Amino acid sequence: MKKEKAYVLLAKQEGISNRRAKELIDKGVVYAHDKKIKIARGLLPVNTKFKIEKVDGIKKIFEDDNILVVDKPPYMTSEEVSKKFKYPLLHRLDKETSGILVMTKNEDFRKKAIEEFKKRNVYKEYLAWVSGIVAEPERIELPIKVIKTKSGAFAKVSKDGEDAITEIEPILAFRKKSKIKAIIHTGKTHQIRAHLSAIEHPIIGDEKYGGEPYKRVMLHHHKFKLFDYEFTSPEPRDFVMREQQSYVRKKRGKKKVKG
Repeated sequence: MKKEKAYVLLAKQEGISNRRAKELIDKGVVYAHDKKIKIARGLLPVNTKFKIEKVDGIKKIFEDDNILVVDKPPYMTSEEVSKKFKYPLLHRLDKETSGILVMTKNEDFRKKAIEEFKKRNVYKEYLAWVSGIVAEPERIELPIKVIKTKSGAFAKVSKDGEDAITEIEPILAFRKKSKIKAIIHTGKTHQIRAHLSAIEHPIIGDEKYGGEPYKRVMLHHHKFKLFDYEFTSPEPRDFVMREQQSYVRKKRGKKKVKG
């Protein structure tokens, strides 16, 4: 069967430019046969039909003379958000991670905020769907060493790494999966992802750290506190849908037992 590059086929199907088609594949929002297309230049049968996952827009949470706070959707880099609003980032979220993203609007505030990060006076709470049953709260204190590779950074739990502390707490558990709260007291690259993988509860969708395949890495920056500022980002649609699916399955299971 004749084959062609994935981005070329997508461009023809959607009536868009090859460049735009490649961008969509690189974002991780293009699927064929219920599988994510990961390589834009990969060869596929010419009759392949694609599905494009909808990307939500950026929502503004708060703005004043010091900061701009937005709700970042998945599939978008922090740098893209920064470029759009023309303000520097105070911190970063991974491309597939959703939630609160903070940018600074003046240098004086930025310097003070960075000092608060260094002193660990910033509260950062995430939500995540993970593999396995998380039955009890746990404090993870495992040093992390960040390794730079051609495909991006990789965080490795290592004795010669830097201190990293993550607290987790179960919210919901069902059929070998759990929704948890994760509070980080340090801000190492991929800290939550590496720590959860190390305790054998990798984040769903986080294949880089041993997680099972899913549409995206199921990690969401839910709450953030700095100085007198406090912000909350509602759970995204895919988090709520997954919880509803778990509830429906649980109810069905109970009915079967009664029968």
